[in-house]
Amino acid sequence: MGQFSDLIKKDREDRKKKHFEGTFLDYLEILKKDKSVCMLAHERMYKTITDKGTQVINTVENPRLRRIYGNDVLKRYNFFKDDFFGIDKVLMKIVKYFHTAAMKGEESRQVLYLVGPVGAGKSSIMEALKRGLEMSDPIYALKGCPMREEPLHLVPNHLRKQFENLLNVKIEGDLCPVCRYRLKNEYNGEFEKFPVETVDFSIRSRKGIGVVPPVDPNNQDTSVLVGSVDISKMDLYPEDDPRVLSLNGAFNVGNRGLVEFIEVFKNEVEYLHTMITATQEKSIPSPGKASMIYFDGIILAHSNEAEWNKFKSDHTNEAILDRIVKIEVPYCLELDEEIKIYKKILNKSNFNAHIAPHAIEIASMFAILTRLAPSNKVNPIIKLKIYNGEEIVEKGSTKKIDISELREEAPREGMTGISPRFIMKALDETIAESDYNCINPISILETLIKSVKELSISEDTKKKYLNFLQNTIKKEYNKILENEVTKAFIHGYKEQAEDLFNNYLDHAEAYVNKTKIKDKSTGEELEPDEDFLRSIEEQINITSTSAKGFRQDVTSYMFYVIRNGGKIDYTCYQPLKEAIEKKLTTSVRELSRVITRTKVRDKDQNEKYNAMVEEMKRNGYCEHCCNVILKYAANNLWKD
Repeated sequence: MGQFSDLIKKDREDRKKKHFEGTFLDYLEILKKDKSVCMLAHERMYKTITDKGTQVINTVENPRLRRIYGNDVLKRYNFFKDDFFGIDKVLMKIVKYFHTAAMKGEESRQVLYLVGPVGAGKSSIMEALKRGLEMSDPIYALKGCPMREEPLHLVPNHLRKQFENLLNVKIEGDLCPVCRYRLKNEYNGEFEKFPVETVDFSIRSRKGIGVVPPVDPNNQDTSVLVGSVDISKMDLYPEDDPRVLSLNGAFNVGNRGLVEFIEVFKNEVEYLHTMITATQEKSIPSPGKASMIYFDGIILAHSNEAEWNKFKSDHTNEAILDRIVKIEVPYCLELDEEIKIYKKILNKSNFNAHIAPHAIEIASMFAILTRLAPSNKVNPIIKLKIYNGEEIVEKGSTKKIDISELREEAPREGMTGISPRFIMKALDETIAESDYNCINPISILETLIKSVKELSISEDTKKKYLNFLQNTIKKEYNKILENEVTKAFIHGYKEQAEDLFNNYLDHAEAYVNKTKIKDKSTGEELEPDEDFLRSIEEQINITSTSAKGFRQDVTSYMFYVIRNGGKIDYTCYQPLKEAIEKKLTTSVRELSRVITRTKVRDKDQNEKYNAMVEEMKRNGYCEHCCNVILKYAANNLWKD
């Protein structure tokens, strides 16, 4: 019990410290010490994001990211770190918007509008920004003000210049009708006595965060945006008396915080006109006949692309279009980052099934393949690997495939395809249907095939998606699995691969430079071993006529890597890596085929099989998925 009560007491103390109640004069003393207490909404949001910390990634030091982003500066914000993956560039654009708006640039008078396919993360980004505000420090506001407005609005215009000089701040904005009435009638114009308090932000209590869902076109009532006149008070006060105003619209509520428009373009254009004055003039209409009211807030909006295109095509909407900063939020196109999305969601759920190696990877591969545009330069799986930052070299040359050329071919990439929700549902279904509380790549592929068949999409798209699952991904998984089984068979797989690689390099270099090789144990000088070189090159169909060129390519590529400060190992040159892995696989293929297929094993075979199973378990398989995977391997990998 003690732990809980200590936690509650500490929280209460912290809140008391942050809570303030006093007069405007007291507030001025606080402001003198800390100018940041009167910052405007965009600056507060920018500070909320950046205060959590920023990671500036030097792509020169990270080969994978350099392959994806070139020499671009990449910033990652801790504010978004645990929830968003593979959309670093999008998040950088959003923070840039807040940065320029914080400096009171044109962006501070513009709507931040996110557009993208379903499930790309638009709403989640909005939620993160709202949660950020909820977690931020309370703000100082006029006590009892429906707009929670900045206390500096009390300073009369003729004194503002002197106040600005004394405080070294810029005073912007005017009192709302309610506070103007109270100043005159309750405080006799003595603004220094007006009470000030701290208030926090809350989504549920509608404090500083206003949300506007799409409104029925036949019943568009602007009171949702700017409040209304309280009819029950009309008998008590004249209609232009501020006491009849009910300032509880989304813009009133979102003053000094944010206003979010969900599916913004489902609303009629007239309904969105409040947005124009709120951005350009930083003021909103008051209900009834009262004057305009100053507004300082972030306006966020989002919708899908079809609605944006329809809205944009109507030239009468130019006034609104001119006040929008549009940021596209595409689907993630990096395999490693896509995998993180599903791992994050699964970790938050109550599922506790065992997930076999490569299961989530296979589902993620499918998601990304559906989002990539076809290219004339490479096949889909190679494109997927390049977009994931893997080093891919054209076979028979040292030329790397240029990612920027692939991107230029398809500037709209990532705006269509399968959403993470679809994949997540398939994962959930596979887990729910698993008998042994274990899911593996084969069961996931089956569920995905079933789910795609039930999709209401065009027959051509359906055919393309099924081809990805039944052909492209299956072939890729078979390669992965063969490698996995090989690794389980060969003790010290990596060491053996490195030995083969270093030997090949020594002999190829000697062959290219027409020199001899020194035997490490005897010291005698030997001719390069052509048979050994050919035994590796044959694995990837290098003919004897093109072998010389391949050896020259390999050695010049290795020098290029070393010159650029890179490390060389058997994985750094894709064709050679493939050849070495195939050589190792071939050496155990016969054995693995016999052992996995044999119903009755002799003692020696049994020992080898059990040792392999134990190694696979060490690599993340459980008894059940190991059994399933090896049966699949026996039936699919080593066809005669």
